[in-house]
Amino acid sequence: MPASQARARARDRNNVLNRAEFLSLNQPLKGNQESRSSSRKQSGQTGAAGSQNSIPKERRQSQQLPEEDCMQLNPSFKGIAFNSLLAIDICMSKRLGVCASTASSWGGARSMINLLGITGHGIPWIAGTLICLVKSSTLAGQEVLMNLLLALLLDIMMVAGLQKLAKRKGPYDITPGLLDYLTMDTYAFPAGHASRAAMLSKFLLSHLVLASPLRVLLVLWALAVGLSRVMLGRHHVTDVLSGFLCGYLQFRLVEWIWMSSNTCQMLISIW
Repeated sequence: MPASQARARARDRNNVLNRAEFLSLNQPLKGNQESRSSSRKQSGQTGAAGSQNSIPKERRQSQQLPEEDCMQLNPSFKGIAFNSLLAIDICMSKRLGVCASTASSWGGARSMINLLGITGHGIPWIAGTLICLVKSSTLAGQEVLMNLLLALLLDIMMVAGLQKLAKRKGPYDITPGLLDYLTMDTYAFPAGHASRAAMLSKFLLSHLVLASPLRVLLVLWALAVGLSRVMLGRHHVTDVLSGFLCGYLQFRLVEWIWMSSNTCQMLISIW
């Protein structure tokens, strides 16, 4: 026994880890252990108290989350449907833009389609209405022409305002012409030519006595003007449809604020 104990003590003395400079690595001090245990207890107590206090806060915050954040994480059905319809609209408009340039599939008919679009422009119709108003000698004719002039001016202002708000570009990068700049028809939504054609066709059908073939031709002309704007690559399909709707609303507005014959005569005398 004494010999084995002596050998064990010799091994302990020869062990490098038993030296004083390495004792802190093998056997942590009691003060450190006590401080760590006390800090763990304090952190555990504060953590328990904090968790109790934070649970209702987290619940309140989760209840106060805006719906926009939820929609960004989980897109709604309306958002998906809107994006799908927008993609379909762009695809259809690209396919129907067969006269967007001379290199397109129907590039040879571009000049004829462009001429059809000019028939729905505001400047020729305003100029023609003014000429007819000067040459008109009947009170009924002057009343109709004055209200038609009001409808044309209202159409230009309404379409220009909506286009400035939307600022939607057409399916193709096409520079507007001089007549488009004069009527401030430089953006795509809504289609000014389509709204004007719809308003004019409805106005003329309501206030002019026309035969049935002429009435059918007038409706076909309005539809052809709207289609020509898509074929030229200036507007999307939804732009033309919204233009038709705007034209109908403009007609209803003019009918509501219809100027009487006396008012028209007063304005003509001032002019």
